[in-house]
Amino acid sequence: MRKGDKLPDVTFKTRVLGEWEDKTTADYFANKRVILFSLPGAFTPTCSTQQLPNYEKMFPEFQELGIDAIYCMSVNDAFVMNAWADNQELRNVQVIPDGSGKFTKDVGMLVTKDNLGFGSRSWRYAVVVDNGVVEAWFGEASQRNEADDDPYEISSPENVIQYCRNRTVEAA
Repeated sequence: MRKGDKLPDVTFKTRVLGEWEDKTTADYFANKRVILFSLPGAFTPTCSTQQLPNYEKMFPEFQELGIDAIYCMSVNDAFVMNAWADNQELRNVQVIPDGSGKFTKDVGMLVTKDNLGFGSRSWRYAVVVDNGVVEAWFGEASQRNEADDDPYEISSPENVIQYCRNRTVEAA
């Protein structure tokens, strides 16, 4: 994906208050400016100790820079994503389960991690989305199947917030 691309139209199978609820790409991204970041898996080390907690902590600053919501997506089912959100005590970041990997595949970020016993997973990335359209893309380098490495730099909240700050200064 790149700047100006429209996000794919996907239906996500979510669980809300113990009930199944279908949510679409439009439900999450229409008429708002958001950050979506995706990572290899719930409860995994870098995802649980750095990426998700830092986006959660930095949410108020992102809001000041015009971000309406922050979403964390992973190729995990709704039960796992909700349990992880509870475990992380999330108040600001919302989780999106891409259990089938359809959205991740459609944005070109689905990789196989069979070498680690993960199966199909998302490569790590972040994107600023304005009304369903990519404003800025932050994909980690070296995307490939069976990769042993798991880079985490480009998609960090610190990097994305720098983009948002620069954009705010340019608009002023």
